[in-house]
Amino acid sequence: MRCPFCSHNDTQVKDSRPTEDNAAIRRRRFCPNCGQRFTTFERVQLRDLSVIKKNGQREPFDRDKLVRSMNIALRKRSVEPERVEQVANSIVRRLESSGESDVKADLIGELLMEALASLDKVAYVRFASVYRNFREAKDFEEFITGELGAGGPE
Repeated sequence: MRCPFCSHNDTQVKDSRPTEDNAAIRRRRFCPNCGQRFTTFERVQLRDLSVIKKNGQREPFDRDKLVRSMNIALRKRSVEPERVEQVANSIVRRLESSGESDVKADLIGELLMEALASLDKVAYVRFASVYRNFREAKDFEEFITGELGAGGPE
């Protein structure tokens, strides 16, 4: 593993342990060249996923982008980072085990909305407002009364 501080090629693993959900291995590393310490995570990847955007463009799936989207929706909400990681791992596992290498962006958005609905209602509405492109206050009202009021995602 290359050191992120000095780019030295030979770093040493000082400690390895599984994450709380056992979905990854957390490794504490040390660079003998510059003396810096850093953490890496090792995850199982079943297949390379590609995302097909609405405009037909294809790009590699980026788990970090999924987590960033969740964190934006969850900003200033009391949801533990471990829970966000568990939800992200769950979504990635569902996508990888679907049997398809090409995944439509809409499917990822719907899976993320479903996950946020069970995690935090405010984050769910925040994400939906961007994902569904709300333009006016009445769009929020219609969404809340339609989705949340009519026994939608709980």
